[in-house]
Amino acid sequence: MYLTRELIEPNQFYCASEECESGAQVLFFGTVRRLSTGKEVIYLEYEAYEKMAIQMIREEIERSFQKWSLTKIKILHRLGRVGLGEIAVAIHVSSAHRDEGYQASRYLIEEIKHRVPIWKKEYFADGSSVWSLCQREHAHA
Repeated sequence: MYLTRELIEPNQFYCASEECESGAQVLFFGTVRRLSTGKEVIYLEYEAYEKMAIQMIREEIERSFQKWSLTKIKILHRLGRVGLGEIAVAIHVSSAHRDEGYQASRYLIEEIKHRVPIWKKEYFADGSSVWSLCQREHAHA
């Protein structure tokens, strides 16, 4: 499961007792911030082409295991309404050493943000709202 409409709780997402095989645990939590493009945000709303999003996240996880020596990857992205300070996306990468964990985590968030069909709508305090495509086409090196 990579998509959820439920709150992502940090302590439930990452459980230290599950991870004793790796020397590095890299956690990334993307949260809803108060300001975007100079405007006050009151909440976000995420939608996705769910079947394709799940498949693409699965493919990026497989690529990560091919590129780096990793022991575990866990990803969860919210859909629906996400309030200020709440986690919109969570990534946990386990690896023997920190450098590989950091590289894989950075790679995964960038690929999810720019390639996976997930769209974000920002709702502002002034009553306006705007959809933002969270993806863009780009070439891989």
